Amino acid sequence: MENWQRIFSTRNQAEASIIKGMLEENHVPTQLLNKMDSSYLLFGEIEIYVPFHLKEIATNLVNKALMN
Repeated sequence: MENWQRIFSTRNQAEASIIKGMLEENHVPTQLLNKMDSSYLLFGEIEIYVPFHLKEIATNLVNKALMN
């Protein structure tokens, strides 16, 4: 995923989906990378990536959403 930057990671699938949806509503393309272990859900994370040039905008949107 060249030219994409990780901006958020979580172990909660619902939280990842909400953040992804919020970013897409604000016209920020996203990619999810699920690194969760399929047998042991305590291992791994779900990472959200955005294009490098939108990193700052996406980070601000995520921070604002998490403060509410």
